[in-house]
Amino acid sequence: MRFLSMPLIVAALLVGCSDDPDPTPTPDSGTPQQDSGTPQPDAGNPPEDAGTQEPDAGNPPEDGGTQEPDAGNPPEDGGTQEPDAGPLPSGPPVPQGPPNVPEFPPAFPGQTRAPAVQSQTQFQVTEVASGIRNPWGLAFLPDQRMLVTEKPTGRLFIVTQQGEKSAAVTGLPAVDGRNQGGLLDVEVGPDYAESRLIYWTYSEPRQGGNGLAVARAKLVDGAQPAVENVQVIFRMMPTLESTLHSGGRLVFTPDGKLFVTLGERSILEGRKQARDVKSHFGKVVRINPDGSVPQDNPYVNTPEAKPEIWSVGHRNILSAALDGQNRLWIVEMGPQGGDELNRPEAGKDYGWPTIGYGEEYSGAPIHDSPVGEGMEQPVYYWDPVIAPSGMTIYSGTLFPEWRGNIFVGGLAAQALVRLMVRNDRVIGEEHLLKNRNERIREVVQGPEGALYLLTDATNGKVLKLTPR
Repeated sequence: MRFLSMPLIVAALLVGCSDDPDPTPTPDSGTPQQDSGTPQPDAGNPPEDAGTQEPDAGNPPEDGGTQEPDAGNPPEDGGTQEPDAGPLPSGPPVPQGPPNVPEFPPAFPGQTRAPAVQSQTQFQVTEVASGIRNPWGLAFLPDQRMLVTEKPTGRLFIVTQQGEKSAAVTGLPAVDGRNQGGLLDVEVGPDYAESRLIYWTYSEPRQGGNGLAVARAKLVDGAQPAVENVQVIFRMMPTLESTLHSGGRLVFTPDGKLFVTLGERSILEGRKQARDVKSHFGKVVRINPDGSVPQDNPYVNTPEAKPEIWSVGHRNILSAALDGQNRLWIVEMGPQGGDELNRPEAGKDYGWPTIGYGEEYSGAPIHDSPVGEGMEQPVYYWDPVIAPSGMTIYSGTLFPEWRGNIFVGGLAAQALVRLMVRNDRVIGEEHLLKNRNERIREVVQGPEGALYLLTDATNGKVLKLTPR
């Protein structure tokens, strides 16, 4: 296993989140605005949240994204391709300023800075709910009410389509809510109608540190909702003292498996384990809903390997979703320059920290090269970063123009990032909602085909996008 020939220099990640609620934005015009060209300051937080509390705007926050209920037929091509096989977009990219690491050219044309595109569909933004402190994850119950997590407090709420918020759900385990920790993603079990099971990820306080855990429990609805019979079905190992880079997105597959995305904890002790199959750090893992290991996982028969591992060499995965072919896509927070869109496949190595397109927040180099033998290239990357979190691949009928498009929340970009994809390559990029000046933490397709967003703020909101 090859590691860096130069010492790794980890930038200090200290970031604070303003206690002042975000100002109420003016209604969206429905016509997306062009990016200003300058990535939003990360408040020096280079870390993943770029601007919020996270330490590394490069690690843009965690993500993304759970596969939401399908509001229509999958795209005709069954994948992420554009249904309209017309001419490819051309022209300049979304304005974004100069790259941080210009000496690393893309490995193939279109791997970064795809042509800017503009949606023709007019849409409106409705504020469904507000007053949620730094919400992180959202999932729909069968009656279209929403489960919404509150990251730093560890509270879970049920929110109606009218914006009514329940009392906090009781019975959840304690969380380590510092920095990028807390209560993260939430998903409704595929057999919820019979089992009433919900699943969530959280930063678990432990002897000697903390680590990401996945739990499930029966949701008991009512005036005082609660969870019963809590079971922890997965624990990221080893335990480490870090408040950064836990990952935490959950994605169920049609065959009943559960993908969990993980980060490498940021600090050097964790970072160097991202390509090591004896550690969960920097991995995508795949488990059964009860936490047992699928016997077709790629490392089941590898001595000393963690059998839950699906893919290795990731930094901090905060966005994840399935496409129309039920393939997993992820977006991971990069360092300064180097957020990546990947399609992780079983047993493959995505290179972090040996290869990549970014640098430390201090400006110090991380990689000798952006390519390496036996390591996969990202489908797409951003330099400067968008600080991605939350993701969905649109399959509904409300927005025919957007079928097969990837939508990613941008924290540093303060935008909803839309990617047009054809033949598994990005052919166009658009930054929506720039005029709202809000950090987008989560992106979910609702049961009726609307897009639902969470804004990352002390006065966090649930937003809903529908056609005008």
